[in-house]
Amino acid sequence: MSKKHYKFLDLKDVNAPWLDEINDAVSRVVHSGRYVGGPEVQNFEKLMAETVGGGVAATGVSNGLDALRLIFRAYMEMGVMKPGDEVIVPANTYIASILAVTDNALKPVFVEPDIRTLNLDTAQIESHVSPRTRAILTVHLYGRTCYDSTMQDVADKFGLKIVEDNAQAIGATYSDSRQTGALGDAAAFSFYPTKNIGALGDAGAVTSRDSQLISAVKALANYGSDYRYHNIYQGLNCRLDPIQAAILSCKLPYLDAECKRRSHLASIYEEEINNPLVSKPLYTAHEDMVWHQYVVMTPHREELRNYLLENGVETEVHYPTPPHRQPCMHEYADLNLPVSDRIAREAVSLPISACTSADDAVEIAKIINNFSK
Repeated sequence: MSKKHYKFLDLKDVNAPWLDEINDAVSRVVHSGRYVGGPEVQNFEKLMAETVGGGVAATGVSNGLDALRLIFRAYMEMGVMKPGDEVIVPANTYIASILAVTDNALKPVFVEPDIRTLNLDTAQIESHVSPRTRAILTVHLYGRTCYDSTMQDVADKFGLKIVEDNAQAIGATYSDSRQTGALGDAAAFSFYPTKNIGALGDAGAVTSRDSQLISAVKALANYGSDYRYHNIYQGLNCRLDPIQAAILSCKLPYLDAECKRRSHLASIYEEEINNPLVSKPLYTAHEDMVWHQYVVMTPHREELRNYLLENGVETEVHYPTPPHRQPCMHEYADLNLPVSDRIAREAVSLPISACTSADDAVEIAKIINNFSK
């Protein structure tokens, strides 16, 4: 039995390489006297837009869920959508994706994932489009780009907006080298501390090439105000904290290195794991996957997780209950979504954070290979 402990995630270890820069950034904000908005947020937004590329503008917001909520709210204020309109959504996702839709009185239309990618099956989108459909919400789940010509063709054919939930895939690309966040009409980012690039608290961003949408999101996030004490919308308070903006500006330049590190670990798992009881995720060497999570599947999930823990390997499950099975989504409980239900039963996330070394990945693979029923 292994004597070493393999952590799934330890945020103190994750942030250790940037600790001096982070301390300097926080100190800079504290001594500036500007604690809401200001140059730190503006600098982050400029850096974020440059990082994503594709001609987008970026605006910082309070978190990833608010980023999505604000996009749909902005489209409603712009007259693109109205209450009761439908949004195509992946059935396999974190519930925040769906909450952003329902919070705006829009109706989610669940579409099954492709079991190979665990992402929205784009071949099924068109059959779910109705006269009330206004958008496709694509989620780049676990760090894998979920976008292709089929999705874009359907959007073009029916005049639909493509909204990207890019909470987990910053730095991932499409085959033409465009980054997630610049593929659709608008995109939401999360910088929750566990993300590939994480803040030290809640933080998010919206990107888009549509200047009207960005202006609407900016106003909505600041009480609906386009300038001081002048409110054009009944808005919210969803502003990005300048301390988090300063921290993210320290970490964004290391995005490419973080993507490469995770991809290296994934390549080790791909090469070393060889157990018929455990299915590995679809592996591509292309940068369309930045491995926010490395998710294997097994019909023996609890046995595998207990076995791994006994051998010092921590794991997680993303996610044990799909949105349509959540108590708060009871009106969708009767939907027949067998692929999503299977993923919820069988998915296991292996360590792939900065806590995991290449040698660790080799050893974890060996432990998995010794698992038996």
